[in-house]
Amino acid sequence: MANVLRHLPELEGMELGYIQGLMKNMDEDQASLFAQVYRARRKDAQMILILTLLGFFGFAGLHRFILGQIGLGILYILTVGLCFIGTIVDLVNYKSLAYEYNIKVAHETINMLSTSFDMGPDHKE
Repeated sequence: MANVLRHLPELEGMELGYIQGLMKNMDEDQASLFAQVYRARRKDAQMILILTLLGFFGFAGLHRFILGQIGLGILYILTVGLCFIGTIVDLVNYKSLAYEYNIKVAHETINMLSTSFDMGPDHKE
């Protein structure tokens, strides 16, 4: 069982608990590889907060582009953050936006790593 805080000390709250559940069956090598890939792809909640705040200064929707929601990003740009109402809602919910994105990234990382482990040089069919 891998120690999550040793591999990913920056995690906190719900994300920490969720990632801990995902990593409970990993050995140290798998956990280390998962942590490297996950750390590179995850988004920090404070970055989402800063990008959301930029929506009040004419750059609405940047946080949606960063989160991979291109359609909403374009909509926010064209409607000035849905007349600032969408930007205010996202400002309140910035942590959940980052959490949902990071959970999706964690699952993509697990799938990518499980495929690479299954198809490695030692794989026998």
